[in-house]
Amino acid sequence: MKRNILLFLLLLCGYVNAQMNYSTKNKGAIKLFKKAMSAPGKALSPETGMPDYQAGVDLLTKALKKDPKFWEAHLLSAEFEELSGNFPRALDHYEAAIRINPNHSQTDATYYYASNILFQMGKYDKTITYLTRLVRNRAANPEYVREANRLIACSEFAQDAMANPREFKPVNIGPGINTKDPEYFPTITVDGQTILFTRRLVEPRSKPHGFQEDFFVSTYNKDEKRWEKAIALPKNINTLYNEGAPTIGPDGRSLIFIACSDMSGVNYGEGRSGKGSCDLFYTKKVGSRWLNPVNIPGYINTSLWETQPSLSADGKTLYFIREIKNKGASDNADIFVSKLLDDGSWSQASRLPDVINSPYAEESVLIHPDGKTLYFASKGHIGMGGTDLFVSRMDENGNWSEPRNLGYPINTSYNENSLMVSPEGDIAFFASNRKGGYGDLDIYYFELPEDIRPTKTLYFEGNVYDSKTKKPLGGKFELIDLQTQKVVITSYADVETGDFLVSLPINKEYALKVTHEGYAYFSANFNMTIPEDQEIKHMDIPLVPANNSGSEIVLANLFFDRNKADLKKESFVELSNLIEYLQKYPKVKIEIGGHTDTRDDDAKNLELSTRRAKVVYDYLIQQGIKSDRLSFKGYGETELLVTDDAINQMSTDKEKEAAHQKNRRTVYKILP
Repeated sequence: MKRNILLFLLLLCGYVNAQMNYSTKNKGAIKLFKKAMSAPGKALSPETGMPDYQAGVDLLTKALKKDPKFWEAHLLSAEFEELSGNFPRALDHYEAAIRINPNHSQTDATYYYASNILFQMGKYDKTITYLTRLVRNRAANPEYVREANRLIACSEFAQDAMANPREFKPVNIGPGINTKDPEYFPTITVDGQTILFTRRLVEPRSKPHGFQEDFFVSTYNKDEKRWEKAIALPKNINTLYNEGAPTIGPDGRSLIFIACSDMSGVNYGEGRSGKGSCDLFYTKKVGSRWLNPVNIPGYINTSLWETQPSLSADGKTLYFIREIKNKGASDNADIFVSKLLDDGSWSQASRLPDVINSPYAEESVLIHPDGKTLYFASKGHIGMGGTDLFVSRMDENGNWSEPRNLGYPINTSYNENSLMVSPEGDIAFFASNRKGGYGDLDIYYFELPEDIRPTKTLYFEGNVYDSKTKKPLGGKFELIDLQTQKVVITSYADVETGDFLVSLPINKEYALKVTHEGYAYFSANFNMTIPEDQEIKHMDIPLVPANNSGSEIVLANLFFDRNKADLKKESFVELSNLIEYLQKYPKVKIEIGGHTDTRDDDAKNLELSTRRAKVVYDYLIQQGIKSDRLSFKGYGETELLVTDDAINQMSTDKEKEAAHQKNRRTVYKILP
């Protein structure tokens, strides 16, 4: 049930007006009470233009001085104080009405709203006491009873959570990012080296909305272990209107954010147009330039407001918040998801299931780079009050688990939101106005407890370039799960610099394929199932022109059992890539070459390498590649990439085995 204080207020006022039979006989008190009922609408707040409830409170205070037992005046005072955000004073008046007349006509509502205030103030024992009385009343409104049972469950959860607190030591991220102005909604690149966030400026350049929200970005100084002074994004991103709630792509070069229109509902900032009050916009960084943002193409934006986007690591799935207008609800928003279509637009968004979306507002959604762990804030799931932070995980069938509250003191009786979890999953960032900061909301970080961490995600980065001219290339990256043979991540290198950044979720083995028009494809292997090999990698990728004869290219994802020439299942991803390349460039001829290390008899190594090269040759012919374009040869141990002398000088067995593995390879050579 939606809390509707104004409805309760109207019911109360209608009741006392209709019966004209007040609990007081003091005519002066009654006269003041009647004036108070209409006072807020006659005295609008000069700051907000909203009803000034203090005008009504002042009149009711005078009425209660004339008769302190005038319980209707206490209820109306409680309503006005609650609408003004003065919860302690509102509670005093609710409790006064209960003491004076425990069985007055609005008893159920009084107990319910008083309990809501107690719950928000963190007074869980008394909340349970009041609500238990309500649910035991057989004549109570069923909606109040249903909500009371939910709040009892929340209060019991809060008591247990506070009795079993989590380790929680938040650290202010520092003056490079935090200022006297509010900073919030952080988003971070997959390498953890760049953070982008929203700042609300106290002294804005202009005030189309009454305040100014802009984006700022900071980079991490590894040597000094601090965040550098944040700088504003350029003016084609930060306009005189409000921009907020950004999500940065894992490559650090794609940005989706919310922009809202002015009062006309048309202007979203210089050169921008939209479909609703707040829309999602998209921009991309090319070299050092951010392109002008556009309304995100496709079917995401509607006449409703869309906000708080979170982009998956593969760049193909976007989670966001959309307002919900149904059954008179005025405080509801749900999490939606949209998929990237082949034409570059986004699909019609679908609402996440009820296990995630409650009847109340969800907000501040985050999909971790692991692609299956969802963090979000909610007012509707069992929690401690206000908005709490939750985590849910997607199983192999695409189903979401029951959300888990992150616990106390990560969650409190106040509002928590805008959680950001690092790619490695051990550190979380959030915004808070707790004491000891630099101003209003500051960004903090803390160590995330292990049981609510996502799957660790690392990354590799480097540069793509022409192997002959060294010219940077905007290569396309595809990361393929070798078990399922499905592409899990697609990304692109910067077209001007060739730089790239790609995430690597652990516990899987991946084939990497890098392509660019006019070039032979490049392949690499990432075995993220071996714990000791899970480290950040740098990889420069020289792409060979498609017709550049003499060039040798390693088929990094061909796998054979030891001393055998039978292709393993995981090899067919690589073979499919090779066939696709040969079909695209029909004039290219190649030699398949097999190589071994030196750890066996020379003749045996030569024979094994020849058989392995031939099995690839035979498979390509079976798949329709003409034999006159193909040849094969075994080289045994005659063309080592790492010599035995170099291997013997290595200090660890791990280094030595990696060198032997580098020598054991199957390649293709482009022929004249």
